[in-house]
Amino acid sequence: MELPLVVGVDGSDGSLAAVDWAADEAARHGLPLRLVYASLWERYEGGMPSAGRDRSAERVLAEHIVASAADRAQRRDPDVKVTAEVIPAEAVSALLSEGRNASALVTGSRGRGELAGLLLGSVGLAVAARAHGPVIVVRGDRAGLAGTHERVLLGAGDPASGREAVRFAFREAGARGCALDVVRAWRCPAHESAGDSEPAADPAHRHEEQASALLDHLIEDAVADHPEVRVRRITVEGPARRVLLHRSAGADLLIVGARRRTGHFGLQLGRVAHTLLHHADCPVAIVPQQA
Repeated sequence: MELPLVVGVDGSDGSLAAVDWAADEAARHGLPLRLVYASLWERYEGGMPSAGRDRSAERVLAEHIVASAADRAQRRDPDVKVTAEVIPAEAVSALLSEGRNASALVTGSRGRGELAGLLLGSVGLAVAARAHGPVIVVRGDRAGLAGTHERVLLGAGDPASGREAVRFAFREAGARGCALDVVRAWRCPAHESAGDSEPAADPAHRHEEQASALLDHLIEDAVADHPEVRVRRITVEGPARRVLLHRSAGADLLIVGARRRTGHFGLQLGRVAHTLLHHADCPVAIVPQQA
């Protein structure tokens, strides 16, 4: 049985955008859609409400939010099987738990209780940095959200953190029937000097060749497994986060890997992924690789 695509909903504009995006994604992959609202109201049933909060009103609000989100998803695509549930747990814990039995987790960029100035809400960031399966944070401009570019962008990282991301990217491009840009950024340290005018001795040329070789090695198996995917290999000089941010304006989905260390319970998210989650012009998928 196919694992569902799980979406965290809270009634915010960000979560409504996530529901729309996830409904399209579920239809694209033939997956069921599961909508989850995390609420603590059940923990107070029969107890004293804190600070005068009306727990029955909170329960009604939670049920209204998930019902409205389910109706929205069903109207978006009537063929997608949609289920919804209110879970009595804190939002991050609930989504991380749901992610164990999900094909991927989907969140909006900011939740209902987030400060207006935040670029990415705390729930989306924590889930993306701790989940053991793919997490998609739905953000970006109208074109990126609508998928009109017909292009998926993969940031080609190191094999230790990027193998699962490669597989995810090729499946995604195949399901969408679109092009896949695989980008590897490289840098030439300032202290290195050519010392020779010949291209073979040029440090920049050497670093670019190394980047190209690593990129080819990283995707060779996926290319063989997905001959239908149109792949464009790109090596670019510059900081990876800047290169990928710039190219996100022409993509429908940006995918990067993240390494997960066993027994480490803090946030496990590199600087590149952290930057993309806050600033990319399209939805961002963080695909973890277990150490």
